[in-house]
Amino acid sequence: MSELENLRKRIDEVDQQLVKLLNERSKCAVEIGHLKKQLKMEAWQPDREAEILRNIVKSNHGPLDDAAVRRLFERIIDEARTRNHN
Repeated sequence: MSELENLRKRIDEVDQQLVKLLNERSKCAVEIGHLKKQLKMEAWQPDREAEILRNIVKSNHGPLDDAAVRRLFERIIDEARTRNHN
């Protein structure tokens, strides 16, 4: 197998792990949404979202820059929020 094929295979493996982890994260977010509803809490909590993004940026060691990681997680959070409203 060539180096290119090996790297592509590794990307495919990482992609599968990402899908699994994103779905696991989404399940947690859905459960949080249910709990917030039971507790009559606001669904969107900007302080918590800001905390998540700070933690993500703090744990980023590249090669993606902080802005890129932040944009990715903003999208993940947005998708979770959309899922909770359906």
